[in-house]
Amino acid sequence: MKKSIHPNYKEVVFWDTTSDFKFLTKSTNVPKETITWTDGKEYPVVKVEVSSASHPFFTGKKMFVDTAGRVEKFKNKYQKKA
Repeated sequence: MKKSIHPNYKEVVFWDTTSDFKFLTKSTNVPKETITWTDGKEYPVVKVEVSSASHPFFTGKKMFVDTAGRVEKFKNKYQKKA
């Protein structure tokens, strides 16, 4: 590999904010925010909204989705005019 053309590949903690699940892996995405991991070291943290711990496909649970706005919009669009 050529030197100085590839991004740094460092250890990063990914934090699923929905389920409060954290896992340590390597990434080229290195944010400024840090967190103390279970080994006592500080690692950069990337906050995500969905991971395998909260995704319905992996958990088998259905997530509540607010559809009230979409239903009202549909009814207004296709409602028969008097």
